[in-house]
Amino acid sequence: MSEITPPITPSVVAEHGLSTEEYAKILEILGRAPNRTELGVFSVMWSEHCSYKSSKKWLKTLPTSAPWVICGPGENAGVIDIGEGLACIFKMESHNHPSFIEPYQGAATGVGGILRDVFTMGARPIANMNALRFGSPDNAKTKHLVAGVVAGIGGYGNCVGVPTVGGECNFHASYDGNILVNAMTVGIAATDKIFYSAAAGIGNPVVYVGSKTGRDGIHGATMASAEFNADSEEKRPTVQVGDPFTEKLLIEACLELMATDCIVAIQDMGAAGLTSSSFEMASKGGMGVELDLDQVPARESGMTAYEFLLSESQERMLMVLKPGSEDVARAIFDKWELDFAVIGHLTDSGRMVIKMKGAVEADLPIDPLALASPEYDRPWEKTPTQGTIDPASVPHSGGILATLQTLLATPDLASKRWIWEQYDHLVMGDTVIRPGGDAALVRVRDTKRALAMTTDCTPRYCLADPVMGGRQAVAETWRNICAVGARPLAITDNMNFGNPTNPRIMGQFVGAIEGIREACLALDYPVVSGNVSLYNETAGSAILPTPAIGGVGLMDDYTKAVGVAWRDGDSLVLLGATKGHLGQSIYLREIAGREDGAPPPVDLALERITGELVRELVAGGHVSACHDISDGGLLVALAEMALAANIGADIMNKAGDVPLHAWAFGEDQGRYIVAASRANTVLELAAKRGIPANLIGRTGGILLTLKGERVLLDDLRESHEGWLPDYMAVA
Repeated sequence: MSEITPPITPSVVAEHGLSTEEYAKILEILGRAPNRTELGVFSVMWSEHCSYKSSKKWLKTLPTSAPWVICGPGENAGVIDIGEGLACIFKMESHNHPSFIEPYQGAATGVGGILRDVFTMGARPIANMNALRFGSPDNAKTKHLVAGVVAGIGGYGNCVGVPTVGGECNFHASYDGNILVNAMTVGIAATDKIFYSAAAGIGNPVVYVGSKTGRDGIHGATMASAEFNADSEEKRPTVQVGDPFTEKLLIEACLELMATDCIVAIQDMGAAGLTSSSFEMASKGGMGVELDLDQVPARESGMTAYEFLLSESQERMLMVLKPGSEDVARAIFDKWELDFAVIGHLTDSGRMVIKMKGAVEADLPIDPLALASPEYDRPWEKTPTQGTIDPASVPHSGGILATLQTLLATPDLASKRWIWEQYDHLVMGDTVIRPGGDAALVRVRDTKRALAMTTDCTPRYCLADPVMGGRQAVAETWRNICAVGARPLAITDNMNFGNPTNPRIMGQFVGAIEGIREACLALDYPVVSGNVSLYNETAGSAILPTPAIGGVGLMDDYTKAVGVAWRDGDSLVLLGATKGHLGQSIYLREIAGREDGAPPPVDLALERITGELVRELVAGGHVSACHDISDGGLLVALAEMALAANIGADIMNKAGDVPLHAWAFGEDQGRYIVAASRANTVLELAAKRGIPANLIGRTGGILLTLKGERVLLDDLRESHEGWLPDYMAVA
């Protein structure tokens, strides 16, 4: 064993993010003190980011199975059967802390990492999405972070040649010190060519492929498992540096090798790099492994074993190959001009032995380290219930359409075209529905089928009522997928929360998980993959609880899909009940200056039957456009449809006993607007299912009109499209 330098003192243990109790457990497992390299291995494997030690108790309660689920949580990504011998593989992950420290590279490597999670399993990536949360536009750093993150996502995704087809972007002061960058990738593979990470075969070679290893990203997993403080800027060295051109080569080389019969197991080197990939592969297969770090391709001289094992350099993969297949694999990676090195072999010892320059640098038991990581049942407090706001108690002054124009220019409701126009959303030629609508739609090549995908979450709901907020996040992805005509199949989640040692924050997490569980069960919409990102706070100030949900659905015939742009002369039908719920609404915050009240309730049984009706209407050709109603309420959704079509509408006031402003801007859930040439057909089909439905208008002209008020579409467009470009313009 190499000499211990420096000695393992309590301060060294603390610097590695380990508690006194966790270090005592390490001593018990090893029967001795670890050296610094071994301590580093424990620190990353037992970090919150890698071990899920505060969350796995609750994650186990989520529904993860269905007849179409091939592989649920536990692998690099989730896998669902989409028929005809094909599978959809997808996942969402966070790169929050790195993106705050270095926005371009943080966001870029977030895209690269999630791409690897998907193609590691044998899938060709067909689409990327992202869910972004930034601080207040008034914060001095926000504009810099927006510019860097968007450029990083575009720079990586565009260069690697995978379309970025959708996402979401919100602003709130709670993210001032800790932005969220959640990246999602969707891919397609043959069901009989899916690759897993469990190592097998004593003596089988362990192979390293891709880019060389450097010192970037060291302690990245540990950094992602701690809250920020005043020295966050000093953590730049823990941010990885990405190379999308190398990633593109790596995708092609891996898929080419996967077409052979050489691979036993494969794992990307993500968080904790070589350490986590080797430990996880060996643990899943019940194997031991011996690695020779002298064989690892390095781009910097003088690297230590500690640095090799903890580096999070990008565009790297670890494989176990069948004996004798090394030359075949090497030839493929040589052709693509990528590094290829045999760096070790599997053993039956159940231990990881790390050698360098002839010395043993680490000798660790695999299962106790990988499987016996701490699992905490953190104390938690239920979020206090807020009262429902009577819409009549919220006064309104001025015209309804003037208020609409004001709302369309607010940061959360303003068009995000400035963002998505920087992304190539048409590369590969399979994008059917582009960004700007409900769900993106990407065709399955050589078929009539397409995959619908979306990301959604309403953090202000989750703060007020985490259970209802969790329900709503899942239900909104369900609605967005149904709105284009696709059948929702499964979700991936990205659980972004503050410090789990705070019972209030832990209660938010527990509540959101419960809401997600309830929605997934009611909608038959399982969780197949996901990510947990905790400690998203700075100096004790936490983000809004943000359980971002990525949903995927299947459409049998994409030629029948509908978007949000209606036709001239269509009748407009509102599906779902409107009670004018203003609690936690954008209207309440932006117009009334309040952030309070209970969020709108989510009736999951009604969500299901209404979504099924919408899919029936689309499949039957009964509607020309559809849009779910979410942030901003009914009138905002109508304006978005009108602007997409550049066709106005005459809106009928069907508020009844509900105050007009609450009818217009309330955020009641489970609602859709459909445009149809024959409204009676829609109304009759809704009545058969017991779904509230009302004729609320007719399309045509260049104005939106309501109860004697009118506004030009051009004026609405200027407000809606102008805010973000104006904000990002150089002063």
